[in-house]
Amino acid sequence: MIEIISFGFGHAPAPPAETVVDLRRHFRDPHIDPALRELTGLDDEVRAKVIRTPGIPPLIDVLAGTVNAFLVGSAVIPTRVAVGCTGGRHRSVVVAVEVARRVRKDRGVDIRVRHRDIDQPVLPRGGSQ
Repeated sequence: MIEIISFGFGHAPAPPAETVVDLRRHFRDPHIDPALRELTGLDDEVRAKVIRTPGIPPLIDVLAGTVNAFLVGSAVIPTRVAVGCTGGRHRSVVVAVEVARRVRKDRGVDIRVRHRDIDQPVLPRGGSQ
């Protein structure tokens, strides 16, 4: 079983995982746009913004490849991939959902996606970006 968890470093440390991806410093935060701040990565506007961010599509490709490699190694051993951003509401949610979608399409397997911090309060700017 594969589980992909989105989370926010600003709320708690990364959950235990075979792979942890930190999106904070390398990819622009949709939080800076007041129209997107209260939305989440499950909203179309946020998803579109994150997907258009340079570097995100190839990162999704690489992470999907990583998950596929874990499945080839042993599909019966539980494997967890954690994708984090500052608040766990925007970037990490989109990337987690898109990686799961890609692996489901490639391999036809069930992938569990959990958004640990999506319902947490929006963090102020300048925290642990």
